[in-house]
Amino acid sequence: MLKIILAIVLFSVIVIFHELGHFLFAKENGICVEEFAIGIGPTIFGKQIGETKYSIKCLPFGGCCVMLGEDDDCKDPRAFGSQSALARFSVIFAGPFFNFILAFVLALFVIGFSGADPAVAGEISADSGAYEAGLREGDRIVKLDGSRIYNFREISLFNYLHKDKADVEVTYERDGKQKTVTVTRKKTEAGTYAFGISMTEDTKEGIIGTLKYSILEVRYQIKSTFLSLKYLITGRFKLNDLSGPVGIVNMIGNTYEQSIVYGIKTVVLSLLNFAIMLSANLGVMNLLPLPALDGGRLVFIILEMIRRKKVSPEKEGMVHFAGLVLLMALMVIVMANDIKNIFFI
Repeated sequence: MLKIILAIVLFSVIVIFHELGHFLFAKENGICVEEFAIGIGPTIFGKQIGETKYSIKCLPFGGCCVMLGEDDDCKDPRAFGSQSALARFSVIFAGPFFNFILAFVLALFVIGFSGADPAVAGEISADSGAYEAGLREGDRIVKLDGSRIYNFREISLFNYLHKDKADVEVTYERDGKQKTVTVTRKKTEAGTYAFGISMTEDTKEGIIGTLKYSILEVRYQIKSTFLSLKYLITGRFKLNDLSGPVGIVNMIGNTYEQSIVYGIKTVVLSLLNFAIMLSANLGVMNLLPLPALDGGRLVFIILEMIRRKKVSPEKEGMVHFAGLVLLMALMVIVMANDIKNIFFI
């Protein structure tokens, strides 16, 4: 029960912050917001303040920002569709952007309390490919196969995504000088390739360092989301590797159970780390150019800017409806997979 409550709280904060982005930018652009709601379903409590009804719904997760003329061809001058393409673009983009802002703010707390994980080599096994290539403890890893990295977790992510690749081009920095070598990784007992480098302890940073690594944390989460999508599209990851709401609730519960033995501070920091990942993930997913998502709406606005003519609201609505049906079907498949993984694996 506790993990369900924790999941509801995390989901609610992340989604409400997303909707808050739409809400604030709609107000800033003079668009009439008819309702701003916390939760979904029938209204438990609602209060009309000016033109906007502020509501609390019965299902305590999610939220919505209902704008006048958002989904129809309303001629009211304060309707969403009556605004300039740039104004509408900013309102739609604000939702995902606020998810990135939330991820950054949460990262400030996590890194401020627990420190950052720079890509600095800790202990290196004497029989590892990294040691044989000349890397030593204290070296800062700068690039892997030409891709710039900043956090040690990017080394771990590289190991996970390139389990079958032995030779890796590594650029590292020592005493202010960079050197590039080819590291021939050796197989672990699990049969995958690894560098043989352990991470150092998290380092406490000053204000500037905390700001820097908080930005880099959001970058890492966005990067890992895009890489996951890339490997899903190319077939390297399967649909069974996806997790939906049920799977996420289970992961939140596991996170709590694994961290509670170390105290409440560890629980809070672990859950905040999870929230950073979810918020950045939601921001990226919503910007995908797919119907029914914010990214799909942005595509139609960009087309309008190029053509200097709006796409028919009826046609756009049909596309978004079809996209919504497909997304709901995908959600059902993913949830079924979650349940199978929890109870039968």
